[in-house]
Order: sequence, then C-alpha cells, then structure tokens
Amino acid sequence: MTRQLLIAVVILFSTLIQAKPSTSQIQLPQSPTLSLSVTDFGAAGDGVRYDTKPIQFAVDACSAASAGCGVCHVVFPPGTYLTATVFLKSGVVLEIQRGAKVLGGTRLEDYPKEERRWYVVVAEDATEVGITGGGEINGQGLEFVQRFDERKNVMVSWNRTGACLGDECRPRLVGFLRCRNVRVWNVNLTQPAYWCLHIVGCENTSIRDVSIYGDFNTPNNDGIDIEDSNNTVITRCTIDTGDDAICPKTYTAPLYNLTATDCWIRTKSSAIKLGSASWFEFKGLVFDNITIVDSHRGLGLQIRDGGNVSDITFANINISTRYYDPSWWGRAEPIYVTTCPRHRNAKTGTISNLQFINITSISENGIFLSGSRGGLLRNLKFFNVNLTYRRWTNYSGGLVDYRPGCQGLVKHSIAGIIMEHIEGLEVENVNMRWSEDRSGPWDNPLDFRPSTVNNISLLNFHSGQLYTVTDL
Repeated sequence: MTRQLLIAVVILFSTLIQAKPSTSQIQLPQSPTLSLSVTDFGAAGDGVRYDTKPIQFAVDACSAASAGCGVCHVVFPPGTYLTATVFLKSGVVLEIQRGAKVLGGTRLEDYPKEERRWYVVVAEDATEVGITGGGEINGQGLEFVQRFDERKNVMVSWNRTGACLGDECRPRLVGFLRCRNVRVWNVNLTQPAYWCLHIVGCENTSIRDVSIYGDFNTPNNDGIDIEDSNNTVITRCTIDTGDDAICPKTYTAPLYNLTATDCWIRTKSSAIKLGSASWFEFKGLVFDNITIVDSHRGLGLQIRDGGNVSDITFANINISTRYYDPSWWGRAEPIYVTTCPRHRNAKTGTISNLQFINITSISENGIFLSGSRGGLLRNLKFFNVNLTYRRWTNYSGGLVDYRPGCQGLVKHSIAGIIMEHIEGLEVENVNMRWSEDRSGPWDNPLDFRPSTVNNISLLNFHSGQLYTVTDL
C-alpha cells in the first residue's frame, strides 16, 4: 500500500468511526486498537537518512484515527530511525519494538527554535499518550562531549550559537509537558545529552519497567525529573546514570502524590533528590523497596527556594554510597536533608513529617540533617535503621556539602549523624557501626548543638566500632 493511499484510508477510517449515529439505538461496533508502522509511511530505518517526516506523518495519522478507537500505536519495526524532534499527539503510543532504536539528531537544527521544546520525543498538552515496545530511544549523548574527563565531562553547549544561555544548553531525551494519562513502560532510554525522562505539569503518569542508562561522567543527564506534576507512579525501573536518578522539582506549581517502588539505582550524584528547584510545595511522596548502589549520595532533600515539604516516607531501602569527586554535589551521605536559602534574597522552606523506615546503608560518610533558622526540620523519624560507615576510597573526608548556594563545602568533624536546626527528632531501633577512617577515627556518633536541636527521642540507639572487615 502506498503512503498516500494509507493516509487516505486512515483519514476515512477516522471519519467513519467519529460519525455520530442518527438514533440512540444505532451503535457502531467497538473497534480494535489500530497500529500503523512508520515503514509504511516511508521510514528507512537505516540510521543514516533522517526519518523525521515519515515518523511524524504516522503519528499525525494515528492521532486522527485514535479519536474513535481510543489509542493508536505507531510501530517501529527493528531498525535504526534517525530523527529530529518527534511531536507525540493525543491517543498515540509509540511502540518501539525490540531491535528498534530511535536515534536523536545531534544538530541544533534538529530541534525547535524554543529551547523549552528541545526533546527527541515530546508530547505537549496531550492525553492518553505513551511509549512502549521493548526497544530503545537513544539521545547520542556522547556526541555532545567535547572533552572526556573522568572527573566531569566537558559538554557541547549551544549557548555559543545564541540559542540559549548557560552550560546546560543541549537537548533532553523524552518529555511530556502538561499531559494527562501518560504511560511509559517496557522501553530503554539511553545516552541522553541532558535530562532523560521529563514529566512537566502532568496528571496521572505511570512509568514502569523502564531502563535508563546515561554516561557516568556526563553532568545533568538526570534519569527521571518530575516537575509540578501530580499522581505519578514509578515502579520496577533501573536507572544507571551520571546525575540525579529520580528528581522531583517544583518550579511553577506544587507536586503531590508521587510513589516510586521496586527500583534499582546507580548514580554519580543523588539517587533520589527533592529539589533543588523548590519554589512550591512537595506533599505525599513515598519511596519504597529501592536499592541504591555505588552512588555519590543516597536520599537527598535540597530545599532552596521557599517551598515546603511534608509527609514524605522512605521505606525498605538499601543504600551504598561512596566518594567520587568534589566537583559533584555530595559527600557520600546515605541520607541528606537540608533547607537553606539559595541566595541572600531567597525564601526558606521547611521540611516536616519525614519518615525513614527499614533503611540499611554502607557509606563513606554520615547522615546530614541541616535545617536553617527560617526553615526548620520538624518531626523527623528514623525507625529500624542500620548504618555502617567505612572508607574505601582515597578522597579526603571531613567536609560538609551545603551546595547549591548556602555555605558551599565546609570543613567539619566526621560524625555518624550531623544535626542542626531541628525541632522534633525520633530515633528508634537504630544501629550505627564504623571502622577506622584513613584520615582519622570516627569517634562522634551524634554531632549537634543543643541550642538549635530540640525535642530528641532516642530509643534503642546503639553505636560502636567495627574491628574487622569481616564484620560488615
């Protein structure tokens, strides 16, 4: 079937199934899910020629047809499909089959004029949209590396062209902007040049069985960024990337009801991080049954812009953190909870009703709990927590990391838990063990000034030294 004939058939099909019956007694039979292949619209799938137009034709035709059949699948058979930005439409699911790869272009002209729309695949103001199929979307992030550096790669920045400002001027991989009923499942998202999966202002999003991989030395290649969105579920995802893995943010609106479960994470930054963009409220977040390995920081809250955080639960989480390079935020803390103003004129948010339940960690640094004078930490609870501290890298310790903003990197004694500006801390069944530090002994389980920390309850809190490595 020629492309012109196929488009005509789709349009006719769409017109017929959208037609309203003349009486209430007449009903059209329910149609099966429609599928259209990008190859039928002329996609070559050779990884050399751009397939943008055939892909977009298929998406547009599928969306037109989906008004009568619910959801239409745009199918990518095995092959490599080089493309500029693809605009996903309402009622369309991209079905990227196993053996198929959607390859993002690396030229500035491959993306819209507006920086906010720089994605390989993006849906705007759409409903009932998604991506699946077992295949791969690849952003060719390594093509944006100007100089490889084990500390932190130097990346291409299109601000030199005047297209945007700052050093983060490069395209994201997949974005859903102001969408409803989003599903992303059974797909591989790899090598983003910037953020990987970006959920912005969305309602009812499901992300499951997704594998995310980004170069470990590339900055800003976050795994999943959830921004100003409500009712989001993330489950059974694997994230291995250089920057923050799961990162809720609030720029223009609150963020409510986020659940992340059954995930495996490795990152050179924070595995889970709220902020640092935090202008509005975070409330009702649950993180459960998560494994974090070889990360620069485990569970982090960086509240810098005046938004308040409440009712957050971290449960059944295994954490391994280690030092990498000081140029990356983090100092191997398994848990990091902070509020402070980003700059002198910024507001300060608060954090309250925060629970850590059934947490096990092996790390090179202690827990850091730091509120501020205008942004106290209130009602923190630690139940059934096992903390093991030992050093196995050669990076220097004795530093506290307040970045971004605030005080930067500050010299501080090594301690199991550092606390400041807290009102209400409940600790129950917490075991802390440590081994000799290469730069000095761990000899201070709890470090705090009574003038800034009030209402502490310790029940079954134990601390002691590890004498042999076999005790781990």
